[in-house]
Amino acid sequence: MKRLHIRPEVQAIHERIVSIRRDFHEHPEVSWQETRTQARVLEHLRGLGLADVRPIAKTGATALIEGRKRGPCVLWRADMDALPVPEKSSLSFASTNEGVMHACGHDAHMAIALGIAEVLAARRDSLPGSVRMVFQPAEEAAGGAQACIADGVLDAPHVSTALGLHISADIPIGAINVAPGPFFAAPTAFRISIEGRGGHAAAPHQSIDAVVVAAHVVTALQTVVSRSVAPSESAVLTVGKVAGGFRGNVIAESATMTGTIRSYTDVVREAMLQRAEQIVAGVCAAFQATYTFEHSTSCPPLVNDPAVTAFVHEEASAFFGTQAIVSAATMGAEDMGVFLQERPGCYFWLGARNEAKGIAGRHHDPAFVIDEDALAVGVEFGLRLIEGRLGAR
Repeated sequence: MKRLHIRPEVQAIHERIVSIRRDFHEHPEVSWQETRTQARVLEHLRGLGLADVRPIAKTGATALIEGRKRGPCVLWRADMDALPVPEKSSLSFASTNEGVMHACGHDAHMAIALGIAEVLAARRDSLPGSVRMVFQPAEEAAGGAQACIADGVLDAPHVSTALGLHISADIPIGAINVAPGPFFAAPTAFRISIEGRGGHAAAPHQSIDAVVVAAHVVTALQTVVSRSVAPSESAVLTVGKVAGGFRGNVIAESATMTGTIRSYTDVVREAMLQRAEQIVAGVCAAFQATYTFEHSTSCPPLVNDPAVTAFVHEEASAFFGTQAIVSAATMGAEDMGVFLQERPGCYFWLGARNEAKGIAGRHHDPAFVIDEDALAVGVEFGLRLIEGRLGAR
């Protein structure tokens, strides 16, 4: 790994950034309940003497770093919410909120953003333009990004570029994953309810077994991607939960299943939904069952602007080295895509895996951990991007 140059100002606050991240990690809060988190973020922002420090989006926060010189406005976004996951790490700062954990790295995102804000606040006199800091709630749910935009974070002043990062447990520290175009998929949640006719397990001919119907539906749905989506396209259909029945000697009268469809385009998503419902309808008709098929899409695909991404790639080449740049889109979902529908920008993965230290966890896993050295790397690289977009060098 290339030795990364971290400026003295970032090195000086590294321990404080780590402490902030650990505080967030120890006190995680799920979507739309980030009240303590919001209060701590606002406390830090007010302590920096920033302008327009205020709550947004119910449990979010924002602030404006105003430079003394005229110039553009860059938005830096960090998400805030944790997951309903019980922590199983051995960290000294493990979650004290039973059943809730920062299992995706949003605690690190907030700490990095606050570190960026602290360094920029100290050099406001030489800063051309301004930086809108956005701490967004409810990334793991739906509506957080839209609520922030509704509260005016893209205006007054007008944001010209939107930037942000996501800690990655899949790529090593000192590496970055960034690519233009579709980078995260649009998530569509679906729910299928099947109605049959219950009865005694010893008399199956008198019933319509909803569990058997559901089993055939689950199997048949696996052909949606493999046989109805062009090999040149990317798509995922996953049934994550199936429920039905009361006990072993009772034939189930109903069954439900929930899952997700992921795609990069509306055309592919609509085609998948249409084909999925055709399959459900056909299987249920064959077994004389009935069904309902419900679905909703919580956010658009995240599409990185080609020009801004080229800039980020160039900065990454200079900072990380070209050998440390990965360009691989993901079928995961990220509502930063809502911001990128409104303003050109770029979102990227920042490496936080370190197998030499035994840090090789997975996102959304109870044992998720990161290499905290990635925090200073994130602050330094974030500063370079913001300075570059503002022309502050």
